[in-house]
Amino acid sequence: MNLEAELIAKYSEGVLDFSGLNLAESNFSSINLSGINLSKSNLNVANLSGINLSKANLTNAQMNVARLSGANLTDAILNGCSLNVANLVRADLSRAQLCGASLVRGELVRADLTRANLLDANLSGADLREATLRQVNLRHANLSEANLRGCFLREANLEMANLQGTELGACDLTGANLQNTELRQANLSLANLTGADLRGANLRWVDLRGANLSFADLSEAKLSGANLTGADLTNANLTNTSFVHANLTQAKLIKVEWNGADLSGATLTGAKLHGTHRFGLKIEGIICQWVDLSSNGDRSIIQNFTPEKAKEFFNLTPPSLQIIQQQDLKSIKIVKQLIIFLSKAMRKAKIIEETNKNLEAAQKLSFFKAPTRTVLTNSHSKNLTVYDHPQFGKKFSNNEEISDKPAYTIPDFSVIADFIKEFYCIG
Repeated sequence: MNLEAELIAKYSEGVLDFSGLNLAESNFSSINLSGINLSKSNLNVANLSGINLSKANLTNAQMNVARLSGANLTDAILNGCSLNVANLVRADLSRAQLCGASLVRGELVRADLTRANLLDANLSGADLREATLRQVNLRHANLSEANLRGCFLREANLEMANLQGTELGACDLTGANLQNTELRQANLSLANLTGADLRGANLRWVDLRGANLSFADLSEAKLSGANLTGADLTNANLTNTSFVHANLTQAKLIKVEWNGADLSGATLTGAKLHGTHRFGLKIEGIICQWVDLSSNGDRSIIQNFTPEKAKEFFNLTPPSLQIIQQQDLKSIKIVKQLIIFLSKAMRKAKIIEETNKNLEAAQKLSFFKAPTRTVLTNSHSKNLTVYDHPQFGKKFSNNEEISDKPAYTIPDFSVIADFIKEFYCIG
């Protein structure tokens, strides 16, 4: 009886521990070995096509160039396993443990890795086209030069993973964690990154043409030289993001938050900018011939520029309020009156916007419709908050609506009095 037949016979008798065996080039095609212990075994070049290894222990096993197409490896333990150049086409690896596993140039086309744990795994050069990786853990994993085109990576954890030069075209990365991920020169064209966390990610020279980045968080991310032609960044967080020499031609930048963003040398011709402020940006060498200011990006409101006018358009002074008072004025009364005027201005802005009588005025006064905060600062750097929307500074998902409920309250008289006393150093 050969070793393969002996193992199958013992397994049928209830024996499960076969750790450390040399089973190189063996044939276990379509055999049921569920729950078996083959840890530290040599299964290099073995034929395991269609095998059932669900809940099996394959820790530190050698399975290089093994054939595992269509294999059932659900809930299997493959930590530290070597599967280099292995064929795992259409294999089911859902919930499998593959921490520190090596799958260099592995074939995983249409494989199912739902909720699998691939922490620190090496998948460089692997072929994962159209694979399912929903909620997979690829933290610190190496996926450089891998092919993940058309992959389903919803809510996947790719934090600090290496995806340099990786093919991710048309991938679904909705809600994925890509925080501090290395993505230099990766292809993410037509990818869905709605609500993805890309804080601090390195996206230099990445292809993001036509990608959906709505509600994504790209704060502190590096997109120097990136191609974002036609990308949708609606409601994205771009605070302190670097777009140096990036191509944002006809990108959708509606209602983005990009204070501190660096647009030096970037191209923004045809960008859609409705509801987006234009101050606090670095714009040296910016290229922009025209922008679309219509609410739905249909080009109904176009603004054309000369090079100098473009600089003026993207270099507005932030909204500010300076109060200069003489000591003989009734300061407290004046500040209180100012607050009342602000309240009236907000109500009038709402009326203008609703009646649509003056579109240009409504555009300018829509500042008060957003969740904002208005603060006065005196000469002693003491602040007085005169307007504070309850949703100011909060992050919204695409299913949440910003409340239109009134948020204005006049500060208490004693608070205003203290603010004025600080201004004049009244004892």
